[in-house]
Amino acid sequence: MNFREKQQYQEHYELVEKHIEKYFKEANVRVFHEIPTLDIHLDVYHIQSNNLQFDVLLTSGMSSIEMNVDEILEDSVSYKFAELMVLIPKGIDFGDIYPSKTKNDWIISMIKQSAKFPHFYDTWIGMGHTLQADEGMIPYSVDTEYCGCIVLPTVTLPEEFGTINSPNGVINIYGLFPMYKEELNYKIKNGFDSFMDLLIKNNGREVIDFNRKNFCQETPKKGFSRFFKFRK
Repeated sequence: MNFREKQQYQEHYELVEKHIEKYFKEANVRVFHEIPTLDIHLDVYHIQSNNLQFDVLLTSGMSSIEMNVDEILEDSVSYKFAELMVLIPKGIDFGDIYPSKTKNDWIISMIKQSAKFPHFYDTWIGMGHTLQADEGMIPYSVDTEYCGCIVLPTVTLPEEFGTINSPNGVINIYGLFPMYKEELNYKIKNGFDSFMDLLIKNNGREVIDFNRKNFCQETPKKGFSRFFKFRK
């Protein structure tokens, strides 16, 4: 696909930056810039806020090209732009640049690969969609067993953080929740609502847990999760 033939919304890069400045005024913010490429220039912000118990990775550039939302029959204009984020534990080392060959590179790889996917395949992604690291569900790297992710709304950050208003249409900010192979298969077979029920029963949390148990390898516990209790 020739991305140069696509309409470019360069102003969205500045809107993302202003959005970060609005919500994280006191944060230490680093940017992992895209290595020069012929496709989409996709940067990743690493937001380290003293007011949060976690850090945030947020893309900038996914919304520089609109997604193909032709299959959405109603209000499709509301879904054509998006950026992605991942909540991570504090203290994660990514090195000075990406890729840095640290054991945590796979997290940035996951978010960048997911953000470029709809543009490479002329489609769209939104809440409830799942993405695989590889067609064979091979993990993102040797440093993790996660081999895919699901797109979810954030319920940890303020609801208003989840959208950016632009003259071209709303930019949605979605979260990514990494998944094991068995969880991906479960969601594909049983649907989004059933997988959300699984998260609730297991007290799933939005912040990446490197040692999280596989929710589909044993009977889910009974319980209640304030984290995923709404927006199913």
